[in-house]
Amino acid sequence: MSQETETNQGPDSGLDPLAPTNPITPPAGLKTRAGLKAAPAPKAAAVGFAPRKAARKINRGPVWLKPRFLISGSIVAIMLLMAAFPQLFAGLGADLNANCDIMNTNQPPSPEHPFGVDIQGCDYYTNVIFGARASILVGIVVTAISFVISALLGSLAGYFGGWVDTIISRACDMAFGLPFILAAIVVLQLFSERTVWTVIFALALFSWAGGVRFMRSSVLEVRNREYVQASRLLGASHGRIIKTHIIPNSLTPLLVLQTLGIGGVISAEAGLTFIGIGLTPPSVSWGLQLAAAREYISAAPHLLIFPAIFLTITVLGFVLFGEALRDEFDPKGK
Repeated sequence: MSQETETNQGPDSGLDPLAPTNPITPPAGLKTRAGLKAAPAPKAAAVGFAPRKAARKINRGPVWLKPRFLISGSIVAIMLLMAAFPQLFAGLGADLNANCDIMNTNQPPSPEHPFGVDIQGCDYYTNVIFGARASILVGIVVTAISFVISALLGSLAGYFGGWVDTIISRACDMAFGLPFILAAIVVLQLFSERTVWTVIFALALFSWAGGVRFMRSSVLEVRNREYVQASRLLGASHGRIIKTHIIPNSLTPLLVLQTLGIGGVISAEAGLTFIGIGLTPPSVSWGLQLAAAREYISAAPHLLIFPAIFLTITVLGFVLFGEALRDEFDPKGK
């Protein structure tokens, strides 16, 4: 027997003649009899990594503890509180026409007037705070009306199908055929005095078509599920099935979509008012303040800056809030 064979089979070779048939995998880097290098042993740190990662993904915690939801929800809550109770931010007993001095107009920000003075000599901070009410009211009411119409028409179209679906779908096609802003401009031109409710009517008249299509697609996924079929077999009426099963199980995606749309409606109101088609005095809104500041951009830029900042923060807050809800409650987004 050669010296090499004796070395491999000797007592110091590390091989036990009484070892089991399936020996333990040699350490990494050790040459076997065939001269091949053994596969490296798995790292200890990698063992159990995937389950821990999956557990962290599952146990993400409630949505209200996530940073994006907390930040956007705080912005939305503050803006809603400002719209409902502006005196909490402008001071108890604050009035738009109080402490106005026509001889002291377009003054820049100062310790006495943090946002400066407007063209009528009134405190601009108070005006901006009170301007939140009209802008946010338009966004919320228009979205609520669109939500109700979309939920009802979308449920009927998706559940019954046939000629009901055809009529509602063709109505949506007609609404889509008219550009949203252009159609609102045409309707608003019919009114000599445009109040908050006039603007709400014009915007709500053409803002429901997208929601109807979205709700219809959700209902089409729900109407053939087992619990709906069981209700039909038990003799439940169509109205009861729609009220009990169809709408509750299809409503969450629509709610998320409409929450995302609040910011767009607020921007639409501000844009229409800025070009002179939206609200008219004596209403107060950020759009009216931006429109009035056009002629004084170089002489008094604060008249444009502060309402623009509040409008941007409000729209961004509602959009981020809607995205946070979508990431949490929309299974398709996940």
